[in-house]
Amino acid sequence: MNTEETKPNDCIKKIPNHLINEKSPYLIQHAYNPVEWYPWGEEAFARAEKENKPVLLSIGYSTCHWCHVMENESFTDPAIAALMNKNFVCIKVDREERPDIDRLYVTAVTALSGSAGWPLNMFLTPKLKPFFGGTYFPAKAAFGISTWPDLLNKIAVAWKDPLTYGKITGSADALTDIVQKNLSFGRIITASKQSRQESFEKAFKYYVSVFDGKSGGFGKAPKFPSPSILNFLLAYSMSEKKAGNTASSKKALQMAAFTLESMARGGIYDQIGGGFHRYSTDEKWHIPHFEKMLYDNAQLITTYLEAYQVTADDYFAKIAGETADYVLRDMRSPQGGFYSAEDADSIPDQPAQRSPEEAEEKIEGAFFVWRMEELKNILGDEAVGIVAFHFGVLPEGNAKYDPHGYFAGKNILYAGKSVDETAVKFNLSKEKTSRIINEAKIKLFYTRTKRKKPHLDDKILTSWNGLMISALCKAYRVLGDEKYLAAAKTAAEFILSDLYDEKTGKLFRRWRDGEKNIPGMGSDYAFLVSGLIALYEAGSGQKWLEKAVLLSEEHLRLFYDAEYGGFYMTNPDHDKNLIMRIKDDADGVIPSPGSVAIRNILCLSGITGRIDFAGVAEKTIESVLSGENFHPASFPHMMAVLCDIEA
Repeated sequence: MNTEETKPNDCIKKIPNHLINEKSPYLIQHAYNPVEWYPWGEEAFARAEKENKPVLLSIGYSTCHWCHVMENESFTDPAIAALMNKNFVCIKVDREERPDIDRLYVTAVTALSGSAGWPLNMFLTPKLKPFFGGTYFPAKAAFGISTWPDLLNKIAVAWKDPLTYGKITGSADALTDIVQKNLSFGRIITASKQSRQESFEKAFKYYVSVFDGKSGGFGKAPKFPSPSILNFLLAYSMSEKKAGNTASSKKALQMAAFTLESMARGGIYDQIGGGFHRYSTDEKWHIPHFEKMLYDNAQLITTYLEAYQVTADDYFAKIAGETADYVLRDMRSPQGGFYSAEDADSIPDQPAQRSPEEAEEKIEGAFFVWRMEELKNILGDEAVGIVAFHFGVLPEGNAKYDPHGYFAGKNILYAGKSVDETAVKFNLSKEKTSRIINEAKIKLFYTRTKRKKPHLDDKILTSWNGLMISALCKAYRVLGDEKYLAAAKTAAEFILSDLYDEKTGKLFRRWRDGEKNIPGMGSDYAFLVSGLIALYEAGSGQKWLEKAVLLSEEHLRLFYDAEYGGFYMTNPDHDKNLIMRIKDDADGVIPSPGSVAIRNILCLSGITGRIDFAGVAEKTIESVLSGENFHPASFPHMMAVLCDIEA
């Protein structure tokens, strides 16, 4: 068990709030804030109703950098906490445990401002209808953003003023209507629908229009890995190749391969330890936010393996293997399940002259960055020049984009020059250059193990483990290493023994510290089924297929919309306090449960001959294609599934 998150802030009294008995690492991080935080639940809602106070809902996750910043600036400040406690009922939610709550209020903030992120701070009526919100707010004037105390005061005054109270509740009703319309996908059907091929072409043209030909990826910074988009482009390339459309096939493959290579050579990829960070803050994939998420790495293992199969480029297989090895090394529990994430922030190695308070201050990326002098001491004068050239290291530091000053004098390693270019530069053979770089990486990895590691979010989520099980099965089938299949089987056995109730047939979402909790959501069923199918296809036995069929039947019973097609996020009895039952099939950084379910049930239909499964898939596909607001770029994972079907 990771216990770092249970340490209260030294600057405040060690008096716990209502979060003290929670299992979520994120909620535990806030358990000693002077803010009177409640978990999401009846106690908080009843108080808001009784006292007619607005709810201040704050959503985040334990490895979120800006969540830490806002906590340190505002939620540990007694004066700000007193302002929050006096005027609001304050609720904390871990978005990874409760993606349903998060999805509702992310949609609300997006409707208000055009974008959203975390920490997500939302103001609700006692009926939980949203009326205002945003993301990070500074405690003091900065970045041209309203300060948190000013915002709290303004909302408190407006809520108590009869002249503005009605406007607030009216705004809450209007915003709730917008949220419900956006998250009730599939209920409005248009008369005309696009053919599947038209949808593929429309999606492809859209990605061509936003493709960054200089650095790879789509759109401008910040840039996310977006494996669903890359999977679609790889699938579309193969589909077009079979159809004889050479130009579009080559273009789709070029976009995907160039993006994957650019990411793997960038700072978003951990050049020393393997695995991908959360996203890049710059367009060149150089400067990441340093969180490492299980769901990103699981999906990217699969995507790089797909790229290797299409291109036969060994570099893609190498990156997939290194990423899988990172997860097995650093993200696996003793029970065999996979942890959720590693933090961006950690305590750096500090010069002796720093104060004790400064020495304990966590800094973004501290575990991963290097000073030139440090590299010289570790590698020696001869090797450091070669390594510095290859990884873009500069004496003054190489972070050109550093608005918050985290990386002054420090280097984020990226493969700025290839091994061939480095060999030519230093008049060495390619083999010797490669050996020097690899030996340096081993030394740097060993040195890094002595640093203070980032916080580990050690909760185990069924859905994300399903993604990882699928990825490891693919790694076994493509790379041939038995350890990947063994790890996948152990993880599946753990989920089915500790997060599944055989007697009731109930699947749970989260396990931590010996406790399973939170009813399984659509993603938990869909992603786990996908992993079980992958185990069966990897030759691990009939039992995985049988369990996949059983869980798919339960998934359809609890989440499928038999009237309109498509899948709900939660089961009918999940949480009666939610302002609506979400039906959101769009693919984001994680594919939608509906898109994954389509592949699952079509695959199971093909194996078992279940015609009813095929019918559900077809009805769901048609409901998506006929939706009022359908745009194929919102459904890249489903488009990839359909490309495979059509091919």
